[in-house]
Amino acid sequence: MEHSIALVTGATSGLGHAAARILAGEGWREIIVTGRSLVRIQETAAQLAAEAERQVFTPLELELDTPSSVQSALADLVKRGRPIDFLLLNAGMVPGNKRVLTAAGVEASQAPLIGHHQLTVGLLRANLLSPNARIVIASAEPARGGVPLFRYTYVEALAAKYHQGDLTAAMEALLRNGPNVKYVPNNAYADAKLIIAWWVAALARRLPSGMAVYAVSPGAATGTKVARNAGPALKYLFIPIANLIPGMNQTPETAARRYLQASEFGTDVSGQFFASAQGKFTGPIEAQRHPHIHDGANQEAAWQAVVNVSGIGWSYPVSSSAAS
Repeated sequence: MEHSIALVTGATSGLGHAAARILAGEGWREIIVTGRSLVRIQETAAQLAAEAERQVFTPLELELDTPSSVQSALADLVKRGRPIDFLLLNAGMVPGNKRVLTAAGVEASQAPLIGHHQLTVGLLRANLLSPNARIVIASAEPARGGVPLFRYTYVEALAAKYHQGDLTAAMEALLRNGPNVKYVPNNAYADAKLIIAWWVAALARRLPSGMAVYAVSPGAATGTKVARNAGPALKYLFIPIANLIPGMNQTPETAARRYLQASEFGTDVSGQFFASAQGKFTGPIEAQRHPHIHDGANQEAAWQAVVNVSGIGWSYPVSSSAAS
C-alpha cells in the first residue's frame, strides 16, 4: 500500500493520537486527523507536527454522534478530492454507569460505529478510497468472549424471545439499547465491539476487490482516556489489576501499532477480527476463529441493522467468499 494519505478518527488523545504520530514517523505524506471540536483538533494537529517534526497533519472536525457533522466532513473531503489510502476508524468509548442515548436514539458506545459506517460508505460513494485502500476499525478483546467482567448478548436468544426470530430487529435493539435490553455498561461495550466485528465481515463482502477491511483489538492500554466514563468495577478493580500484572497492559504506542500492523495485511484476510490470543490482553494479534464471530447470519443482520439505524446503505455487489 502506498504511504500517501491516511485518515485517523479520534486523534485528539490516546490511541488515535499515537497512531497519527507513528504514521508520520513512517513517512506518510498527509495524515488527516479528526476530533469533535475544530479548535481542539487544530491544536492537536499542531502538537503532532511539533512532536513528529513534520508538517503533514490536516485537522478535520468530525462528531460521529451527529450525522450532519459526518456529512460536513465528507463534503470537505470531497472538495479536496484526494483518495485516502488508509482509513483508521479509531474513535470509541467505554460506556458509563448510566445509559446515554444520542439525539438519534443510539446507545453511546454503539454510536461511533454508526458514524463510522456513514463516513466509510460516504467515502466509497464518492470514490474517495484508493483502489487498494485499507480500512481498520477498533474492536476489543471482549468481542471474542472470555474477558472478566464483560459478557456479550446471545443475539439468537434475544431474537427468539422478543423479535420472532428476527436477528436484524434484535441487533437494532442492541444498537439502541431498546426494549427488553437491560443496560449493563460492560455488556453494552462487549456488544458494541462484537457488532463491529460482524459489520467488518459484512463490509468485506461489499468492497471492491483491491480493498480490505479489518477489525482490530488494540489490546489493554490503560494509559488513555477511553475508560474515563467506565463504571467502578472496571475503573477501580480491573484496570488497577491490569496495571500490576506483567503482560496485562501496554503503552498506547504499542497498542496503536496493532492498527498499523493490520493495515499491511492482504485481501485474503479481509473481514477478519484480530485480537490477542485467548486469555491474553497484549502481545501478538491473531485472527479470531470463534464460531460466534464467523456466524454469517449475524454478520449480515448486524450490517442491515446498522444500515437501518444510519439510514445509509451500500449496494456494491456482495461477494460470498470474503470473511468466510
